[in-house]
Amino acid sequence: MLPEPHRRRRILRLALPIIAGMLSQSVLNLVDAALVGSLGEIALAGVGIGGYAMFMITALVFGLSSAVQAQTAHFYGAEQASGHVRPLNAGLILGLAVSVPVTLMALWQAPLLVTLLNDSADVQAVAVEYFRWRVLSLAAIAMTLCFRGYWNGIQQTGMYFRIILVVHVFNVLASIGLIFGHFGLPKMGAAGAGLGTTLSLFAGLLLWLFVSPRESRQASVCGNLPPRRTLLATLVLAVPHSLQQLWFAAGYAVLFCLLGRIDTASVALGHVLINLSLLLILPGVGLGVAAMSLVGEALGRDARHEAHRWGWDVLRVAWWCLAALALPMLVVPERVLGIFLTDPEIIDMGLLPLRLTAVMIVLDAAALVLAQALLGAGAQRTVMSLTLGMQWLVFLPLAWLVGVELGYGLLGVWWVQLGYRILNSAGFVLIWQRKRWVTRRLHSSVI
Repeated sequence: MLPEPHRRRRILRLALPIIAGMLSQSVLNLVDAALVGSLGEIALAGVGIGGYAMFMITALVFGLSSAVQAQTAHFYGAEQASGHVRPLNAGLILGLAVSVPVTLMALWQAPLLVTLLNDSADVQAVAVEYFRWRVLSLAAIAMTLCFRGYWNGIQQTGMYFRIILVVHVFNVLASIGLIFGHFGLPKMGAAGAGLGTTLSLFAGLLLWLFVSPRESRQASVCGNLPPRRTLLATLVLAVPHSLQQLWFAAGYAVLFCLLGRIDTASVALGHVLINLSLLLILPGVGLGVAAMSLVGEALGRDARHEAHRWGWDVLRVAWWCLAALALPMLVVPERVLGIFLTDPEIIDMGLLPLRLTAVMIVLDAAALVLAQALLGAGAQRTVMSLTLGMQWLVFLPLAWLVGVELGYGLLGVWWVQLGYRILNSAGFVLIWQRKRWVTRRLHSSVI
C-alpha cells in the first residue's frame, strides 16, 4: 500500500531530481565509454581501470555528503536558519584538508594502484595517464558533495539536478574536444576524457560557489569558519560512511576475482548482471536520499514518530518503483540479456541468475532506503557495521565456498547473494523498528 497522496507527493518532489541526476550520470558514463571506445579496446580498458581506481579514491570523501545533509536537515527541522550553513562550511574545510594530500599521494602512487587492478602493460599505461588527470578533480568532488548534501538537507533537491545537467553538457563537449582535438583543443586521446571530466567538475564547483550564497540568502556560505564542535561532528559522521563506500567497492573487486576463478563466461555475465542491477537500483538510492532529509528534518523538530513513519512511507514508494523496474527481468529475461550479450549459451546460462537479480532489486529496497534514513538520524556507524559485516563476513566467504570450492559456479554465487540480500534488508528493518536511533542527538553521539 502506498502512503497518502500528500506524503507521496512530498517524497517524489524530493526524490525525482536526485534520481534524474543519478540517471544522467549513468548516461554520461555510457557516452564517455562510446567516445573512448572508438579509440580501441586498450583505450577503453585503460579508462575503465582508471575510472575504477578513481571511484575507490572518491570513496574517501563520499561520506561528507551524508554528514552535511544529516546535520543540515536537523537544523532545518529545528528552524535554526543560522545553523544551516555550519555543516556545509565544516564539510568544505574537511574536504580540502583530506583531498589535497590524497591527490598528491595518488599522483605519486598511480602506477602502483593501477598495477593492483590490471596486469597488462598497455592497459596500465592508458589507465595511469587517465587516472592522473581524473584525480586532480578530487577537491572539486569533495566540495561538490558538501554542496549537494546542503541543498538536499534543506529539501531543495532541484538545485543539484540543474547544476549537474550543466556539468554534464560541459563534460561531453570538453571530452570530445580533448579526445579528438576538436574546437582548437589538443588531441589527447583517452587522457582527454579524464581532463574533460576534471574541467567540468571544477566548472560545476564554480557554479556552486556562485549560486549557493545568492539562492540560500545566507551570506555566511563559504564565509564564516564553523565552530570546532561542528567540524568534529562532521568528521565523526563522514568517516564511517566513507569507509563503508571504500570497502563496499573493494568487495565488488573481490567478487569479480571470484568469478574469474570460475570461468570467463561467468566474468562476462557477472559484469552485465552487476552493472544492470547497479543501474536499476538508482531510484531506490534517490528515494533513500530523500528519506535522509525527511527523517533528519523530523528529528530536528523532535518529531520521532514522524521520523519513523517517513522511513516506512519512502520504503513503500521504493518497493513499487523497483518492482516495476524488475518486472521485465522476471518476465522476459532472454530479451534483457540479448541487449548486452550475443552468445546464446551465455544468455541461456544467465536466465535464472537474472531472475534472481530481479528479486534482489526489490528486496534491496529496505536496505537502500532505511540505510539512508539511518544516516539522516546520525547512525553512520550502525550502517557501516551492518553493511560491511554482511558483505565481508557473510556474502563473500560463502560465495567463494559455494561458487568456487563446491563448484556451483555463478548460479551458486547468485543464490548466496539472494540469501545475503534477504539478511541485509531484514537487518535494516529490525534496526529501524527497534528505534534506538531516535534517542541520540546528532551533534554529540553516533550510534
